[in-house]
Amino acid sequence: MNFFLETLKVIVLLVYYLLESLVLLVVPGRKKNVSGEIILITGAGSGIGRLLALKFASLGATLVLWDINQEGLNCTVRLAKEKGAARVHSYVCDCSKRQDIYRVADQVKKEVGDVSILINNAGIVVGKRFLDSPDSLVEKTMEVNTIAHFWTYKAFLPAMIAANHGHLVSIASGAGLCGTSQVADYCASKFAAIGFAESIDIEMRNLGKTGVKTTIVCPYVINTGMFDGVKSKWPRLLPVLEPEYVAERIIRAVRQNQEVLFIPRIVYIFYFLRSFLPVKATILFLDYFGLSDLMNTFKGRPKKE
Repeated sequence: MNFFLETLKVIVLLVYYLLESLVLLVVPGRKKNVSGEIILITGAGSGIGRLLALKFASLGATLVLWDINQEGLNCTVRLAKEKGAARVHSYVCDCSKRQDIYRVADQVKKEVGDVSILINNAGIVVGKRFLDSPDSLVEKTMEVNTIAHFWTYKAFLPAMIAANHGHLVSIASGAGLCGTSQVADYCASKFAAIGFAESIDIEMRNLGKTGVKTTIVCPYVINTGMFDGVKSKWPRLLPVLEPEYVAERIIRAVRQNQEVLFIPRIVYIFYFLRSFLPVKATILFLDYFGLSDLMNTFKGRPKKE
């Protein structure tokens, strides 16, 4: 193709996409109807996974809930039914094990049908300095936070491609945008999850499967217990997030087919600055916001007796 024409096309489309983005900030697009969609949520037994299940239940979706904790799943199922969910299916699944994912996925396809919205939410954090982290927990962090996404996509994406309809949601983290201390394995897993989701999105576009949408969610610390003990240095600028607020933002992003969601909005600014600032300036900002030693007070979820 002619170099001049190709360059002109890129400039015109770039301006159009920027204007479109600005318009959507002021006038959000119409929210899609999720009633009747089969929505699978991993890590649905607690935290954000549970809240997403309850909110989708009130919107008329068919829920498929996965968690390693049967007791937590039972609680989510009960609450979802109280919210008016007509169809709720729960399965105990260890997302660190490929064969377990494939086995339970086959059950879902036989007993419920083809999943049309897949939300990879299950996650774990060790919270230790890298050299103090047991090898087994480093491996498990990668298996749950990243590699599980490979297997759930392999299990459910083919049906979405065949129908040219579906939505892939990756609950990643702000830790997948910038590395910091005492979460080396966690940051690595979230960086990888983001890269994987972005790559699959490009593959869908190249295949012409524009009906298969992608949403990548990168929140700051959420007050669910997973990062218990962690405190914000400047809570007005960068607050520890309330789960209800985060779940509501995720639901809105999915229903509006928003490709990327950073929470809170200041993360967009930091991500932009980091793209061109020198490393020392980036570290300066990490120190200023208290992110370089954020995990010093980390306790994590209390262990059950």
